[in-house]
Amino acid sequence: MNAFLLQITTSAPVDTLANAAAAAEPTTETVSLLDLTLAGGWAMIPLAALSLVAIYIFVERFLTIKKASKNPSDFLGRLKSLVIAGDVQGARMLCAQTNSPISRMLEKGISRIGQPLKSIEASIENVGKIEIARLEKNLSGLATVAGAAPMLGFLGTVTGMIGAFIAIAQAEGSISPKLLSGGIYEAMVTTAAGLIIGLPAYVGYNYLVSEIDSIVHDMEHSSIEFIDLLQEPQA
Repeated sequence: MNAFLLQITTSAPVDTLANAAAAAEPTTETVSLLDLTLAGGWAMIPLAALSLVAIYIFVERFLTIKKASKNPSDFLGRLKSLVIAGDVQGARMLCAQTNSPISRMLEKGISRIGQPLKSIEASIENVGKIEIARLEKNLSGLATVAGAAPMLGFLGTVTGMIGAFIAIAQAEGSISPKLLSGGIYEAMVTTAAGLIIGLPAYVGYNYLVSEIDSIVHDMEHSSIEFIDLLQEPQA
């Protein structure tokens, strides 16, 4: 009998300690992306709009620039052969069949053959400026998103911290972490969202600018070769 009571007495504290240890274990609560977005407050709405604008501009400009950079490798060679042979109409037709900034620029120069060289150079340069403006269309909007998104995120951070301090000022007695969580959530989430949108937009902008610079270099090289070709018979 004494052994039975001793067994009950020793087993009870073990069970109690086990239950207490299980209760003391920290419970991890996962937060979904939607919850984080909603916790960001009002700033997440314009940030979402900026992200959509950035995606649209980058994709649209990327496809346009890639299309403009596709120029047949033998285009200049065939064009030179036609111009040297005096087939101006054939050269213009070749340019019309090739959809690229270089072909449109040289077509204008070919249409001015017979006029003074300065007039031909001016016509090529004017068309080149128009083509460059077409390539750079809406790029300023992407640059604006790259700069505005982090700033808007920081603005959300400021408003979130202001809300947290207001909650502290209005609290009576002890301040619980849950009281401050709303403002801190808004502050941190908007900062992260602004950087997540701004950094890719900045990288995408610089990538598109570098691609346009490459096309402009090809345009300048082609125009110089064309002008030199027109000067050869006069040498």
